[in-house]
Amino acid sequence: VLKHVKVEKYFDLLHPADQLVMLMERIYQYGMTTTSGGNLSILDDNGDIWITPGSVDKGSLSRKDIIQVKPDGTVIGIHKPSSEFPVHARIYKSRQDIKAILHAHPPALVAFSIVRQIPETRLIPNFVEICGNVSMAIYDVPGSTGLSIKVTNEFEKGNNVVMLENHGVFVGATDLFKAFMAFETLDYCARLQIEAAKLGKIRPLNDKYIKISKEKQNVEMDEFVNKSISSEEREARREMCTLIRRAYDQQLFTSTQGTFSQKLSDGSFLITPYHKDRKYMEESDIVRIVGEWKEAGKMPSRSAILHKKIYDKHPEIKSIIIAHAPYVMTFAVTDCEFDSRTIPESYIMLRDVKKIPFGASFMQPDMVADMFDSMTPILIAENDCVIVTGSSLINAFDKLEVMEYSAKAIVSSKALGDIVAITDEEVKDLREAFNF
Repeated sequence: VLKHVKVEKYFDLLHPADQLVMLMERIYQYGMTTTSGGNLSILDDNGDIWITPGSVDKGSLSRKDIIQVKPDGTVIGIHKPSSEFPVHARIYKSRQDIKAILHAHPPALVAFSIVRQIPETRLIPNFVEICGNVSMAIYDVPGSTGLSIKVTNEFEKGNNVVMLENHGVFVGATDLFKAFMAFETLDYCARLQIEAAKLGKIRPLNDKYIKISKEKQNVEMDEFVNKSISSEEREARREMCTLIRRAYDQQLFTSTQGTFSQKLSDGSFLITPYHKDRKYMEESDIVRIVGEWKEAGKMPSRSAILHKKIYDKHPEIKSIIIAHAPYVMTFAVTDCEFDSRTIPESYIMLRDVKKIPFGASFMQPDMVADMFDSMTPILIAENDCVIVTGSSLINAFDKLEVMEYSAKAIVSSKALGDIVAITDEEVKDLREAFNF
């Protein structure tokens, strides 16, 4: 039942035990913790701390396993609280604004912790805002008073995300879902940086570009009430939600990043909303755009204007996906060009992938829309995203998957030797054989 709860609207109304089980299941499912590792907690309005237990399988956690610790220290539950409880308790006492804490050891963040470095969060603009300042706490024994003091000292400086030397990361927030968003985003940054370093020099954004991105992406539209919903629209909404959740499960999206849109036969289109959890996207969350009007009471993705320009200029395009697929994004944050001539399927599906400068997608949407044609169905926006177009939603999704698999193969090949691409003559044969 919990898997189908509409998180954005109802998450805060769930009992703390249910919130902890839901998010721990999600963290474990995506390989961000081990059976015995990691711990989550919530401070409720009564001053009670609800925390995951120590030495209990995180892959099969249930609400009866969650521990309640009263302000006087009384422990209620069938297990002992996590050994990191002292760290959680001290952070709550020090920071009155923090009501939820997440601690885990995903491999990419552990990699950074054991070389005593902090992941670069300025590779993609929105990620800086989600993570905020990230600091590093000096090493100490897990569960010790010394560690709790050192970690809390970093939180007292105003940081909400604290890496631990040779350990993992602590994240504090006003609620558990916000803590998860920052954790997931930082882990993505770490994984992206590690893989991108195999290709070439990484190019983070400066403050100027991050500021421009934040200021230029607001979507101003008049509203209309969507009174009549056709069977075509209902089916499109259902299909979009199914593939959006699949994209998240395949880690092509993060919880709040990534956009799907689909054109309807009357010329309007459906698009994902801004800043809604992709894991639990529902049909009613999807936003319909009709001309210059948006569906009342909803906020469409900030890329809605670009989608409209592409649809207006290219009647043959019926669907657009904007994503942050991690291996594709290694090409977005380095100088390396993506070459689809690795295997025949890649070239047939992806054709000639081009790069556009950072900011072009939201500052020059007309120019970007003009760049798409039969031989260029995909663009990589530097330090931003990959934009995939298709003749249908499943066609666009297929291209995104093929591109991510191809990008992963290219990055992996760096450990083996030089790539031998398909030759120009072989490309010519493919074009003739598949009539493009």
